[in-house]
Amino acid sequence: MKFGVNTFVTDESIRPDTLGRALEERGFETLLVTEHSHIPVKRETPWSGGGELPREYYRTYDPFVALALASAATTTLTLGTAVALLAQRDVFQTAKEVATLDVLSGGRVLFGVGAGWNREEMRNHGVDPHRRGPLLNEKIAALKAIWTSEEAEFHGEHLDFAPVCSWPKPAQRPHPPIAIGGESKAALDRLARYGDEWLPRAKTPPAELRRVASWLADTGRADVRITLCGAALDSDLAAYAESEVDRVTFTLPPQPERETVQYLDKLADHIERQTR
Repeated sequence: MKFGVNTFVTDESIRPDTLGRALEERGFETLLVTEHSHIPVKRETPWSGGGELPREYYRTYDPFVALALASAATTTLTLGTAVALLAQRDVFQTAKEVATLDVLSGGRVLFGVGAGWNREEMRNHGVDPHRRGPLLNEKIAALKAIWTSEEAEFHGEHLDFAPVCSWPKPAQRPHPPIAIGGESKAALDRLARYGDEWLPRAKTPPAELRRVASWLADTGRADVRITLCGAALDSDLAAYAESEVDRVTFTLPPQPERETVQYLDKLADHIERQTR
């Protein structure tokens, strides 16, 4: 298995370029960052963690600007999102941002997407929360068209545009891997239809990981890789390996540089002890 971290990068935590170097120096393979364009002051949507929404949700950097800094400071680190909120993003700007990062990083992007949870945030982007799933599906399909066609067009129920030109094209062919977040039936259907990787959360039972891997093989998608997102410092890596997981990312608390480096040292030691 490969190992990395998933985290919030904020104006109060370690810089993304410094973080990227620290990860690469310790043998980590992946950096995944989350996204929120904003947090509405009045919010009725409950947070899955319960209680008050943590401070980092309000202070998250733009993921692609942050990953660009990490790219410039590293040479091999995979740079990704977990997850980008594509349903509420402009598809043309997103296509250009991801492709630009992929070219400038030398083909190191992993584009993780999800439907999102904050309904008020979606509405501020003009997205009906009840239709975000179908809209997300169409935007994934449209991105693929933009990335792989010299003159791309798309005609769907929620998204429609005549032929367009958009460069640069991604360095990876046919495009950067698209990782689908979520464990629901809708997310798994999206994975089978559009995804290159699955991004289940670490709380997903090993039996479910194995079931989905078997189901993907039965549907002709044995090529889909699994990146387990959000593992803890005491996670049982052997159980993940037995569940056909290809990559594990650990949740990295958003902290200043000194505390972050100390935590990465603990993570690296944990991985070494469990994989030796």
